[in-house]
Amino acid sequence: MQYKKINNLLGWLCFVIASVTYILTLEPSVSFWDCGEFISCAYRLQVAHQPGYPVFAMLGKLFSLLSFGDNTKVPYFTNLGSAVASGATIMFLFWTITALAKKMLLNKRDDVVDKYNLILIMGAGLVGALAFTYTDTFWFSAVETIVFALSSLCTAIVFWAILKWDAHADEQGADKWLVFIAYVIGLSIGIHLLNLLTIPAIAMVYFFRRSKNITVKNGILAFLAGIVILGLVQYGIRGYTIKFAAYFDLFFVNSLGMGFGVGAFFFLLLIVVALVFGILYSIRTKKPVLNLALLCVAFIYFGYGSFAYIPIRASANPNLNNSHPDNAFTLYGYLNRIQYGETPLLSGPYYDATVTDQKEGSIIYRKGKDKYENAGRKIETEYSHTTLLPRMYSTEGQDVQFYKDWLRIPDGQAPTFVDNMKWMFSWQMYQMYWRYFFWNFVGRYSDADGQTSTENIDGNWTTGIFDGSRHLPKSVTNATTYTPLYALPLIIGLIGGFYHLNRKKKDALIVLLLFFFTGLAIVLYVNQPSVQPRERDYSYVGSFYAFAIWIGIGVIAIAEFARKYINANTAAVGSTVICLLLAPVLLASKEWKDHDRSTKWTAHDMAYNYLISCPPNAILFTYGDNDTYSLWYDQEVEGIRPDVRIVNLSLFTGDWYIRQMQGKMNQSAPLPITMPYDKYKEGVRDVIYYNDQKIAGPVEVKEVFDFISSDDKATQVQYQSGDYGNYLPTKNFKITINPEEVLRNKVITPDQVGKLAKVMEWKYTSNYITKDNLAMLDILAHNHWERPICFTTTIGNDNLIGLQPYLYKEGFTYRLIPFEKDTTKRDQLGKANTMVMYDNVMNKFKFGNFKNARYLDHESTSMFYPVMTSTFIDLAQNLMQEGHNDLALKVLHKYDQEMPDITPYIDVAGRKLFLAQLAFQLNDVVMGKKLVKSIDDYVIDQLDYNYHLLSSGASNVNVRDVQISMQLLNGISDFSKESKQTAITAQVDAQLKDYMKKFAPVLGGQ
Repeated sequence: MQYKKINNLLGWLCFVIASVTYILTLEPSVSFWDCGEFISCAYRLQVAHQPGYPVFAMLGKLFSLLSFGDNTKVPYFTNLGSAVASGATIMFLFWTITALAKKMLLNKRDDVVDKYNLILIMGAGLVGALAFTYTDTFWFSAVETIVFALSSLCTAIVFWAILKWDAHADEQGADKWLVFIAYVIGLSIGIHLLNLLTIPAIAMVYFFRRSKNITVKNGILAFLAGIVILGLVQYGIRGYTIKFAAYFDLFFVNSLGMGFGVGAFFFLLLIVVALVFGILYSIRTKKPVLNLALLCVAFIYFGYGSFAYIPIRASANPNLNNSHPDNAFTLYGYLNRIQYGETPLLSGPYYDATVTDQKEGSIIYRKGKDKYENAGRKIETEYSHTTLLPRMYSTEGQDVQFYKDWLRIPDGQAPTFVDNMKWMFSWQMYQMYWRYFFWNFVGRYSDADGQTSTENIDGNWTTGIFDGSRHLPKSVTNATTYTPLYALPLIIGLIGGFYHLNRKKKDALIVLLLFFFTGLAIVLYVNQPSVQPRERDYSYVGSFYAFAIWIGIGVIAIAEFARKYINANTAAVGSTVICLLLAPVLLASKEWKDHDRSTKWTAHDMAYNYLISCPPNAILFTYGDNDTYSLWYDQEVEGIRPDVRIVNLSLFTGDWYIRQMQGKMNQSAPLPITMPYDKYKEGVRDVIYYNDQKIAGPVEVKEVFDFISSDDKATQVQYQSGDYGNYLPTKNFKITINPEEVLRNKVITPDQVGKLAKVMEWKYTSNYITKDNLAMLDILAHNHWERPICFTTTIGNDNLIGLQPYLYKEGFTYRLIPFEKDTTKRDQLGKANTMVMYDNVMNKFKFGNFKNARYLDHESTSMFYPVMTSTFIDLAQNLMQEGHNDLALKVLHKYDQEMPDITPYIDVAGRKLFLAQLAFQLNDVVMGKKLVKSIDDYVIDQLDYNYHLLSSGASNVNVRDVQISMQLLNGISDFSKESKQTAITAQVDAQLKDYMKKFAPVLGGQ
C-alpha cells in the first residue's frame, strides 16, 4: 500500500480513536468556569468577556443547531464541537510527527519508504498522537465548551501546514500553504491568541528551507524576524488597526460631524485599498517576496475580520454584552483587556515601591449622545524604585504576604533582584509551568489546588514509583484523581528529543521553539502576580503538544538502538508496541477515571438551585465565575427562571453593565436604578471616598444616596486639582420599614409580622463606594420591597455591604428580610427563613448526580460539596430551634440519600461532625455512627500520614490539619459521651491519647 494512503488512513484512525474517547467522556451539560458564558454566547450569538471569541461563538452556534430545538441538549452538542476539534488536533499531530519522522529517516525527500522506515514512521505517529490524546490537560478541555480545544486545533493545523510547505517548497505554487497559514492565524485570533505563538517556529522553518546562507548569525536574525512578525500581528494588525480606526472615527465624528463608525469604516477601507494596490504593484514589478508578504497580511485581515461580529452583536443589545463594544474606542479597550489593568513586563516596581508621582496620560474617550466625550485621562504612575523584569510587583490582596512567605523574606526587609529572580524561577516557572508539565507526563497526586506549596501532595506531581513507601493517605491513593504515570511518557519524550537534536538539529530546534513559545514564553509574558483563582495548566497545552512530537520520535530512537542487536523490522515493531503500552495505553488506563464526565451534572444543577431558591422576580447578586456563568447558561439557554435578574457585582462596576440593568431582560423588568446615565458614566463617580461628618445616628439610605449622587457642588468636596467630587458623609445606614409594603409584596407571611423590625440599621463596611455599591444603594433606596433582593451563599462578605443581620438563607441564596436583629446568633449568615428553605431544599433542589457520578471535578468536591453540606446543616439546625425535629430528621436523611460520603479536605470533616451531632440529637444512631466512622477514618488517615512525615523529619507536616484532627476527635468524644455511645467514646479516647503522645512536639501544651 502506498505511503500516502497508509499515512492518511492512520491519521483518520487517530481522529476516530480520539473523538470516540472524548465523546464517551463528554460532559452532558454545562461545566464550571467560562463554559456557561461561552455556551450562552454561542447559542444566542452574544458578546463574551474580553478579548472576544467571535469565531468560537459562531462555530459554537453551528454545533448548537444539532440540538434541533431541545435546549437541554445544546451544551452536549457545543461540548461535542470541542471533542471533534480535539480529535482533529490529534489527527494533525499524527501527520506532523510522520512528516518530521520521514524527513529524519530518509536521505532525500523522494526516497522510497521501505518496510522498516514505514513501520517506524507510522509507529512514531501513533505513539505520539495517541499519547497526547490521553494527557491530562488536553483531555480536560476536549470534553467541555472552552476555547482551548479549537485553539489547539488551529495550532496543530498551522504547524502541520508549514511542514507541508516545507515538503513542497521547491514546487510551483507551494507558497499557497503560507497564505493558508496566514488565514488560519487570522481566524485563530477570533478563538484565542495562543496560536500566534507558532509564528517564531514558522519563521525558522521558512529560513531553513529558503535561505542559501545558513549561519548562526543569520539564524539569530531569522529568529528575531519571527519575533518581530509576532509583534506586528499581535500589536500592529490586532491592536493598532482598531486604535487608528478609533482616532479616525474621533475626527470624523467630533470634527466633521458625521455618525459613529464612519471614520472607522473609512480607515478600514484605506487598509483594503492599500493592500490591493500593494499586491497589484508587487505583481507588476515582479516582487514575489513582497507579494507573498502582502497576501499573508491580507489573509490575516480576512481571518481577523471575524471581529466585525463584536460591534454588530453589541449594537443589537443582547442580554450578555460584555463592555458593550459598539464603537471603536470601546472595542479597542475590549480587545486589549484594558479593564484588567496593565502588567509590567520589562521594567516596573517591586511590591514595596512607593508612588512618588502621578501624571496624566492620554485622554480616555467614551461614546456620548452624538460625539465622543472626554472621560478623563490615563494615570501614569512613577515609583520610588523600579527593576528590570519586575516579577514581584503586585500589592493586591494577599500578594505581598505570599511573596514574603514563599521566599521567606522577613518583614521590613526589602526585596532584591535576586529575590525577584528566585520568584520567577521557583513560582512562576516551576510551580506554574513545570509542575503542570509533570502532571501530564510524570503523574499527579490529585486535582487539589497546589499553587502555594512545592512540598505538599495537594496538586503536586508524582511518578508513583516511590509512593508505596511514603504512607500516603488513602484519601489520595484511593481517589479517582491519583494518576501515577511512573514518568514513562516523560522518559520516552526525552529520549526522542535528544535523538531528534542529534539526528536533525534544525527540525529539533523548530519543535523546541514551539515548545518554548507555547510554554515558558507565556509564563514570562503573562507575569502572573500571585495565586490564581484556578490552576492555569490549560494555557500551556501548546508546549505539551510539542513534547508529544518527541514522544513519537522516541519510538524511532529506541528502535534504532535495538536494531543493533535484533532484526530491523522486529526492532521497529517491538519499539512501537512497547511505546504504545508505556505511553498511550498507560495514559488512557490511568487518566480515564478522572476525565470521564459523562455522568456529572453538578454545574447545571448547582446553578438551578441558585435560581430556584429565589422568589418570583428576584434580584440575585452574584460575584465569582462559578456562581455566575452556569447561572447565565441555565437562564439564557434553558430558560430556567427568566424572571430572576442576575447581577454580577464584579461587572456592576462598569457603566455599561449598570445601563444594561436599567433595561428589560428576558422576563425580568428593569432594575429600580433611578440614576440617569450621566451620573455614573465612565469617569463620573468611579470612586466616592468616605469623609466622616460625625453625623449622629444612622441616616436613611435614600438620603445618603441622594447626597452622594448629587451634582450640587454644595454636597461635594474640592480637590487640589480644582475638581469637585462627592463623598460619603457616614457609614451608618437605615431603612425605615413600611409594614404594608412588606406584606403587600409577600416579603413575609402574615404570621411573621411579629418579627418585623421598625427600622433596618447597619454599618457600611468599606471606606469608599464604587459604582457597584452606588447602584446597589440606589436599588435599596428605591425598591420599596417590590422585588426580592437575594445574594448567592458563595458571595464574599465584602460584597454584602454590612447587611448580614438582615440576610436569611432560603436555599442557595440569602434573602434580605427586615426582621428584628437576632443578636443571639454568632453566625449571622446561618439564619434561615426556615419553611421556605425547607420547601426549596427538599422539594425543588437538584443534586447533580452527586452521589453516583463516576467523576467529580475540583469545583464539585471542594466548592459545592461543602456548600451543599452547610446548606443541610443550617436548615436542620434552624428547624430544630423552631421545634420541627421531625422535619430536621428528614433533612438529614435527604442529605444521606443525595450526597456522597467524601471528604475533600479537613474542614469538610468538621462540617460532617455537625451532621453527626445532629443525627445523635435526633436519635438516628445508625446515621450518627455512619458519619462518625467516616470522620474518624479520614482523620486517622491524615494523622497517620502526618506522623510519618514527622517521624521521618520532614518539614511539611500540616500542623493545621493535625490540630483540627485532634479537635474533631475531641468533638466526637464529647458528644458520643452525651449520646451514651460508650464504644465510640472508648475508641476515640484511645486514639486521642495515642496521637497526643505522637504529636506532642507539634502540639506542645495544646
